[in-house]
Amino acid sequence: MVEKVLEPGKEGTLPRCAGGRRAAPPEDCGGIWGYADLVEILADPAHEDHADRLEWLGLDAAADFDPGVFSASEVTKGLSDPR
Repeated sequence: MVEKVLEPGKEGTLPRCAGGRRAAPPEDCGGIWGYADLVEILADPAHEDHADRLEWLGLDAAADFDPGVFSASEVTKGLSDPR
């Protein structure tokens, strides 16, 4: 959510992220419902799709995925380096 648009140069380097909460869903995970499924699957090592989801995300272990993590500096870096 964009809260404020500032004039360049008045507030330091722009654009930047001032805050947030929780990690964003991975690209192409199936929206909010797919993301909820992903979180549930990663939390259950016995789930039949657990290993596939780890591979898809490029993770070695489910512990490497924390949906509660948010980094304003990482978001700011992404904003200043569009792909």
